[in-house]
Amino acid sequence: MSGSARTWGRVVVTGGAGFLGSHLCDHFIARGAEVVAVDNLLTGSLKNLAQLVDNPAFSLRLHDVTEHIEIEGGVDAVLHFASPASPIDYALLPIQTIKVGTLGTHNALGLAMAKGARFLLASTSEVYGDPLVHPQPETYWGNVNPVGPRSIYDEAKRAAEAFTMAYHNHHGVDTRIVRIFNTYGPRMRRNDGRAVPAFVTEALAGEPLTVFGDGSQTRSLCYVDDLVDGIARLLDSDHCLPVNVGNPSEITMLELARTIRELCGSESEIVYEPLPIDDPQRRRPDITLARELLGWEPRVPLEDGLTRTIAWWREESASPDQPTAGTGPALG
Repeated sequence: MSGSARTWGRVVVTGGAGFLGSHLCDHFIARGAEVVAVDNLLTGSLKNLAQLVDNPAFSLRLHDVTEHIEIEGGVDAVLHFASPASPIDYALLPIQTIKVGTLGTHNALGLAMAKGARFLLASTSEVYGDPLVHPQPETYWGNVNPVGPRSIYDEAKRAAEAFTMAYHNHHGVDTRIVRIFNTYGPRMRRNDGRAVPAFVTEALAGEPLTVFGDGSQTRSLCYVDDLVDGIARLLDSDHCLPVNVGNPSEITMLELARTIRELCGSESEIVYEPLPIDDPQRRRPDITLARELLGWEPRVPLEDGLTRTIAWWREESASPDQPTAGTGPALG
């Protein structure tokens, strides 16, 4: 059964200035919580939090979570979302990616334990690697190359899950683990390197859309609002083991490129590049557990979500840059 929504007094979101973290900050502020975002801005941006700067219930701590985390006062929940999260990011930042998945998780769990708070780990579908089971249920152990170019992220998240369960089993920390599948929406970075921002940026600029391999590899794309709803339901629930949250509808990368090109009204050509090493051929969640435990499933159709994302991208391109730092109440 799904857990009923509960009141959260004070929530800490590591990686709060990132794509997903900032949407979670919005969500819990809207639910009446006080939110403390913790971020070192390695891949996050203060622009993602501009709407919260003047909200007295929000504060931002500029801090690297691989170092000890100290938060004054009570904390009811810690959501650990700090990590580089795209192939481009973790190829450029391999050591930081491993450290935030291990040391960062250890420190975030330590904070939750010290405060008696519930802890939620942002894990990933990457723990399944290039899966030999399709779709992927939570019981699948994965097919991961531990020394491949993607291992720095894959293994960091697998270690983070192990850390989380160790704290749960040994220290009694109240933990949750969400395995996030491909998600898209407003606030993704242009140079993120993932399919949706890459295709949208290229199509709006009239540049060729770059498809890797022959484009037959599939992904399952979940709109960010749906994902945040699933994460919040998991946090509210009483389930401590991993839960997949993502959209089970598959699309090939070639189909996605053509759809985005059409929605952008672009005449960009599609060009092909070699497939990256260890790039998964298929990725699709089995969300039976999320449906049964949380009463959750995605509701935003792909074209609707892409339309909203493209509209945000156009607005961002047309608007002047906003300040990325300030001295107001958001900086604590």
